[in-house]
Amino acid sequence: MKNLLAIFTMLILGIPQAFAAEGITRRDGFLLLWQSINRAAYETREQPFSDVPEGDRGFLEITYAKNRGLLDGDSSSKSPGDGAFYPDDSLTLEDALLWLYRTRNIAELPEMQREHLSSLMERYSLMSDSGRSRSSATGSTLSEIVSSEELLALMRSLDQKLSEEVHEVSLYGEQFHGQGTAFGETFDMYAITAAHRSFPQNTLVKVTNVENEKSVTVRINDRGPYVDGRDMDLSVAAFTSIAERSKGVIRARFQRLGDATLVSGCSLSVSQEITEVPRFQQRLTRDVRFQRGIPHRLAAGSLLVLKANRWFVVRGVTYPDGHFVRMQDWVSPEEQFTFNPAEPGEYVFMFATAQGIKRQMRMEAIECQQQNA
Repeated sequence: MKNLLAIFTMLILGIPQAFAAEGITRRDGFLLLWQSINRAAYETREQPFSDVPEGDRGFLEITYAKNRGLLDGDSSSKSPGDGAFYPDDSLTLEDALLWLYRTRNIAELPEMQREHLSSLMERYSLMSDSGRSRSSATGSTLSEIVSSEELLALMRSLDQKLSEEVHEVSLYGEQFHGQGTAFGETFDMYAITAAHRSFPQNTLVKVTNVENEKSVTVRINDRGPYVDGRDMDLSVAAFTSIAERSKGVIRARFQRLGDATLVSGCSLSVSQEITEVPRFQQRLTRDVRFQRGIPHRLAAGSLLVLKANRWFVVRGVTYPDGHFVRMQDWVSPEEQFTFNPAEPGEYVFMFATAQGIKRQMRMEAIECQQQNA
């Protein structure tokens, strides 16, 4: 079995390594792609693949990705759509490319289906950087297996191209201030946030104004913009930190840093390091559990959303300054409880089941220091 952590370290540090020419498995290939984007995976009610049951390596990531539409069945002749993933089969070039484009969110998901693969390859040509000619990635050769070395080369090539792309970025402010975002938050034009059509909620993105090279790291908390040619809307605070407000629209480069819940210490500089795997408190009792759970650490200002498989009640929350807010908020399996830890510090949640069984869960909200160039 491939050592995914070692492979990922080599990817980040650029350390040369001799790889065997043998193909990487579908499981290892996807987990390598997933780890490279620093994205959180949560429990879901999605029916798992029949051959990746709970307890298997990668179960959480693979099932969550299936739920989000990033993964589908095997594209080979083994009856795709039969509910199987074939985790130990060799990864084909077709699936490697499709998963790579999807994990990088280069377009909205409906535009990244198998029938769109040829157009996606035209948009981002990666074959020459992986050791294959561009013409070889057509027809029957898409069914050829991919080695670890080729997959890493494809990842490096696409990530480099994405970091060099220049996008049109606009400002949105007063007319949306106080309104709800696509993810259920309240839009605050003074917060360092942004809207993007395909980046996941809570993704951290370093935005660099190409005119003056000033940068700001924003958190995605909304969808948009829906104006042709524009790729991101920045809050007033974010926009004015790198450009004059009167400009309204700028050209900028993006560097995707990862999920806000995965950033160690919430250090948002480009040189940040992810040093720990996020942990989530999910079980109230043996039979009652959250779909996502309470993270041990969360960026201050990020929205916490809780849903459970059965009724539960939020008895109250103790804030960092020590005061306790009683709630007695009952939440059904069809509803969700949301909470925004605006201030850094420790929050203590008191939950209970319908039968009165209580449990405390603690969460540390980390202040994100925005570092502008």
